[in-house]
Amino acid sequence: MVDVAWTGVSTGTERLLYSGTMPPFPGLGYPLVPGYEAMGQVRWAGPRSGRTEGEWVFVPGSRGFDGARGLFGAAARRLVAPGQRVVPVSERLGEEACLLALAATAAHAVRDGIAAERTLVVGHGALGRLTARYLATREDAPPPVVWETNPIRMSGADGYEVVAPDDDTDGRYGTIYDVSGDPNILDVLLPRLSHGGEVVMAGFYTKPVQFTFPPAFLREARIRVAAEWRPDDLREVMSLMGEGRFSLEGLVTHRFQAAGAPEAYRTAFDDPTCVKMILDWRGTA
Repeated sequence: MVDVAWTGVSTGTERLLYSGTMPPFPGLGYPLVPGYEAMGQVRWAGPRSGRTEGEWVFVPGSRGFDGARGLFGAAARRLVAPGQRVVPVSERLGEEACLLALAATAAHAVRDGIAAERTLVVGHGALGRLTARYLATREDAPPPVVWETNPIRMSGADGYEVVAPDDDTDGRYGTIYDVSGDPNILDVLLPRLSHGGEVVMAGFYTKPVQFTFPPAFLREARIRVAAEWRPDDLREVMSLMGEGRFSLEGLVTHRFQAAGAPEAYRTAFDDPTCVKMILDWRGTA
């Protein structure tokens, strides 16, 4: 049993749930508890849980609700989850621990990919920034380039360059990571792909993804879908953080008390300056 201190708002899945545009998905149904990013303290631990009372943990969600579904069930003041599902973290991480799921998602998209000399990340939101930061830790390739169309979001680069797509005239890329969620993005990206290169669909797409075939044919393009992170991805992120090579700093831009969730969700979804929204559950009954 975990007393939650902070949870993050996802501008991907939670935006779709909020707007009613979430496509059919396992576990979807209403009422539901959203979210998959929680940081809290163990209040009680069973003898076979492997956890101890007072320990700080990251919780990627819970199914322990009565009368509501969990998709993915993290946005609550108290959570019940198996001990092997929660991840011990340093209390010093604080609210930034809520970003661990996105960081592991970024690592998952990159770790299964092919080696490439030049890489491109499309989108400079939270997931795009974490993907770029993770790519920048690789010693076998130069830092990635990031495309961003919104001038407000072009700042905040950490070890890589952010440019507008129209300003990028510097050739082709061996691997392109798309986190935009734009179902028509492939027609923009395939002409920028090297021969035999790979486009990784790392966003979430609610409409059919379509593309013109000849550019893909001429480049013998590979198209890969990156799904949910696995425990090994999170362990890799934690290891890099322990070595001081990867950081979650500077991504949390907005905070609300949990009681102010309605305004917090509107801000997270509508304010382009909001990279990551955190709900503070401390003091909430």
